Amino acid sequence: MGQSHPARHHHSPVNVSVVIPLLNEEESLPELAAQLKKVLATAAKDKYEVIFIDDGSTDRSFQVIRDINHKDKRFRAIRFRRNYGKSAALAVGFAEAKGDVVVTMDADLQDDPSEIPHLIDKLREGYDLVSGWKKKRHDPFHKTIPSRFFNFVTSKASGIKLHDFNCGLKAYRKEVVKTLQVYGEMHRYLPALAHWDGFRVTEIPVTHHARRFGKSKFGFSRFFKGFLDLLTVLFTTRFVKRPLHLFGTVGTLLSLVGFCTDLYLTFEWAMGKTSLSNRPLALFGVALIIVGVQLICFGLIGELLVKNFQKNVEYSVRERL
Repeated sequence: MGQSHPARHHHSPVNVSVVIPLLNEEESLPELAAQLKKVLATAAKDKYEVIFIDDGSTDRSFQVIRDINHKDKRFRAIRFRRNYGKSAALAVGFAEAKGDVVVTMDADLQDDPSEIPHLIDKLREGYDLVSGWKKKRHDPFHKTIPSRFFNFVTSKASGIKLHDFNCGLKAYRKEVVKTLQVYGEMHRYLPALAHWDGFRVTEIPVTHHARRFGKSKFGFSRFFKGFLDLLTVLFTTRFVKRPLHLFGTVGTLLSLVGFCTDLYLTFEWAMGKTSLSNRPLALFGVALIIVGVQLICFGLIGELLVKNFQKNVEYSVRERL
């Protein structure tokens, strides 16, 4: 969106929780902790907590965090028994966070802690979620090119104009993280999920550094899984309450195509121009009609299930008086 940075000053104390998922980042952690202390001393006036989520590290990451915790109890940690993925780590971090503002970032020092005050300042303008935009990335091309394509498709599909959905550096109001459900690989789509839930979402450019330690966890399998999860997000947010809208629309279109195909062939047969016995297209038309009717029936069954078993509310309350 290209907003310029707000003025770099802070008006009032902010209770901040910083949630940091990590996997094998032992070399980055001491410097990251030192930078966070320096930034949060001003940005949060020392009213902060840092929650590390060790997602099954096999190096000394947790021991390093333990040493940091011994020196400063505001640095907390949760350690998974194995690698569950970033969404699981964020879900636990969101549940544990106590701050009025929750900031997420990666532990590899590519996200700059000095950007946290700018994200918080943007929240003060009335936004509920502020996402970082790595306008100038320091990543290899095999990571940036798929990411740009992914962001373009996600922006078009979700209807929210962001440049960088998967930037780890984000700031949320507490009510956002307590409302959103994070599972699978849904951490990629938190801005879209928040937008669809009625929260105000924006982005600001943030500094991005080259990786100094370790190696990237990016893989092409994550890229393809991301698109499958995008389909899940679109379905669960737009059609899960009214499945007939999806299945009924597709089923009706298929049935109409099949009906028109068979109607045309029947007309030709009646005019003596063809024989239906040697036209496979006639069977194809019948198959389309059958599949279309089945999809419509699936949609109706889905509507009955939603009506009888729906327990979650379909609204999000902004405030009460």
